[in-house]
Amino acid sequence: MTLNELLRPLRTTSELTPEQKQIQIKQVEMDSRNVSPGSLFICIKGYTVDGHDFAQKAIDQGAAAIIAERSLDVSVPLILVDDAKRAMARIASHFYDEPTKKLRLVGVTGTNGKTSTTHILDQMFRDAKQQTGLIGTMYTKIGDATFDTANTTPESLVLQKTFQNMVQEHVDTAVMEVSSHALHHGRVRGCDFDIAVFTNLTPDHLDYHETMEKYFFAKSLLFSQLGNTYEGKTAVINIDDLSGARLAQLTTADVITYGIRKACDVRAKEIKSTPEGTSFTLEAFGEETEVSFKLIGLFSVYNALAAVAAGLASGLKLDQIKQSLERVKGIAGRFEPVQCGQSFSVIVDYAHTADSLKNVLDTVTDLTNGQVTVVVGCGGDRDASKRPVMAEIAVKQADRAIFTSDNPRSEDPELILKDMTEGLVSDNFETILDRKQAIVRAIEQAEAGDVILIAGKGHETYQDIAGVKHHFDDREVAEEAIRGLSL
Repeated sequence: MTLNELLRPLRTTSELTPEQKQIQIKQVEMDSRNVSPGSLFICIKGYTVDGHDFAQKAIDQGAAAIIAERSLDVSVPLILVDDAKRAMARIASHFYDEPTKKLRLVGVTGTNGKTSTTHILDQMFRDAKQQTGLIGTMYTKIGDATFDTANTTPESLVLQKTFQNMVQEHVDTAVMEVSSHALHHGRVRGCDFDIAVFTNLTPDHLDYHETMEKYFFAKSLLFSQLGNTYEGKTAVINIDDLSGARLAQLTTADVITYGIRKACDVRAKEIKSTPEGTSFTLEAFGEETEVSFKLIGLFSVYNALAAVAAGLASGLKLDQIKQSLERVKGIAGRFEPVQCGQSFSVIVDYAHTADSLKNVLDTVTDLTNGQVTVVVGCGGDRDASKRPVMAEIAVKQADRAIFTSDNPRSEDPELILKDMTEGLVSDNFETILDRKQAIVRAIEQAEAGDVILIAGKGHETYQDIAGVKHHFDDREVAEEAIRGLSL
């Protein structure tokens, strides 16, 4: 693609000579380390580094042109823009030939439930014989191939290239988690969403968004950006959530509501949970069917309803959806049991917000007559306001809490634990800085019929300490500790 053609979607005051307009651009990059001859390099100002400082390095590696927000002394064409991230999103979509217009794209946003909902949807579409793609917290998947991801929602440049790969692999439907950070930073600009799903909104990321109103605004962008045409666009909204009705007013797309407590389009009633799974009556647009699936807890029912509504919006039939729900076996790190023949239960869950921790503890408490122990911590360099709230929930809803380290990153883990515990008046807790020791202690003290909830990390296989990721898997540690007992 020529430089002139690539820049067609942009507004810029920079003028190019006829020769410069015909420069062939072979790739677009925002990381100077990936630049090769014929690249367009976009200078992105990040939290810790500024791409403008690497423009010359990009040129040395063969960059044919530079996009920047300020004037630079460079030997290749320089295109100045007001917002490099906005420009990158437009260029990326154009360079990769607007791939999201060639597949069905479902975006799922909300504080909790994004991963579970996207995986349930992926199951539904695969059962309907569709080729699927998935982008989220755990990985990116194209067909049966999986790839690691650095962010829940990648930068626009990575995202559009991924969608192009999906198109090349004949993907029919792509399902992706859409984080509030991604929406705020414009990473999904250029993505032509067909369906937007809202799970819930509870306090989180307030270190970044500052207020719940700003957090809500970020989430609302996914729905307002569905556009003004009704055809083919659907907003799927949890109407039981306090923010649901507001979101419904912010989109011109067709709205499908789901819930349990309020009247809505897709609803679950007569819900029954056991340690083996959950059953309920599914009511959708006047039809009813009985569902029995292996996921546990009221929060899992909400995730299932979100997927049901999105599936219906995609044209799937209710009987197809029922069959898919009953095939879902479980999602890594989401209420995942660790079973080694022990007489007590061990559950690993990703719950790392106050609301998700409360929901999981509610479920655990309902399913056991024994003692409940929770092992939990809070991440460093993240919203510190939730630390005392999560600790209070832990000591109130569990019989015993063990507070420990959970990805302290650049913070002192002892200070994180102090933030969690200094306001507690209960005495049913202890702090054990070493996460492995905390898990081992919980397991060694468990008796028959008890439940241990290991919360916060779920599917993660590392501990992030001072910028270094050390291998650590709650499930592996728990299994090793159980096997070390005399069962």
